[in-house]
Amino acid sequence: MALTTLAPPDASPVPATPTAKSGHHARTLRAFRATPATYATLIVVSSILFVPFILLVSIALSSDATVNQNAFTIFPREFHFENFVRVFTTDLPMGRFLLNSVIIATLSAVGQVLSSSLVGYAFARMRAPGKNAVFMVVLATMMIPAQITMIPQFIMFKELGWVNTFLPLIIPNFFSNAFNIFLIRQFVSRLSGEIDEAGMIDGLGFFGIFRRITLPMMFPVLIAIGIFTLTAAWGDFMGPLIYLSDEAKMPLALGVQYITSTGQALQAPPWNLVMVGSILLTLPMIVIYYLGQKYLYEMNISGGSAGVK
Repeated sequence: MALTTLAPPDASPVPATPTAKSGHHARTLRAFRATPATYATLIVVSSILFVPFILLVSIALSSDATVNQNAFTIFPREFHFENFVRVFTTDLPMGRFLLNSVIIATLSAVGQVLSSSLVGYAFARMRAPGKNAVFMVVLATMMIPAQITMIPQFIMFKELGWVNTFLPLIIPNFFSNAFNIFLIRQFVSRLSGEIDEAGMIDGLGFFGIFRRITLPMMFPVLIAIGIFTLTAAWGDFMGPLIYLSDEAKMPLALGVQYITSTGQALQAPPWNLVMVGSILLTLPMIVIYYLGQKYLYEMNISGGSAGVK
């Protein structure tokens, strides 16, 4: 009987036929690929948006004669850098304004980071009946305009004796806000629950797991919240205008407006000094954002798709 040998089946993988979904994904990637026209458009738009800042610097470097003649130009023609020293020699305590802003903004950022991390972690990890309903109520507070609570809040702080102090500007930040709570909860929801189980096996409690394990992993989102809060508190004008009446307690955002009253009679306000104060108000936030932008990027990558669970 003759034996026949069967050839083994071809073991080489058969190339997969691209599906409609993968083809759509490839077309999407090609659609968002940057081209020279993309960069040209970004350069043009960025240049247009940068014009106000150039004009700000141009006015800040102008002389008093240029201010009186209102002969400002977009690009600076004069370079009076002594204006950055003169702004501290006016009748207003600009150095004190700057220090007040640092105190208010720093303590506000610390309060938001501490309170938001605790509350957001609790919503993400703790099991409690009605937790999701309470979380939705917290999110619903974002739809309440600040103008509605302004008068009741002022009456409450007045009864507490906090008017004309830093407390109304700082203490509310130690109770967090809905947006920051949502950011923390979104970020923590992406972390594996096995991390908490490992901490429990090692004998850690709820707060121990939070402090030793989860809190260091939340560093990017905490930095982002700190930057958001620092920026809002640093440039806040309405809050100090409502609660502060003592000139020595005013922050820089309010003090810059007071520079307009230092001009002589029948003369234009010293807009060059006003713009110098505006630069002092702007540059620290630019530096802080530049130093913290990588943490903002890490926060988006790590917690951008968690969603509301």
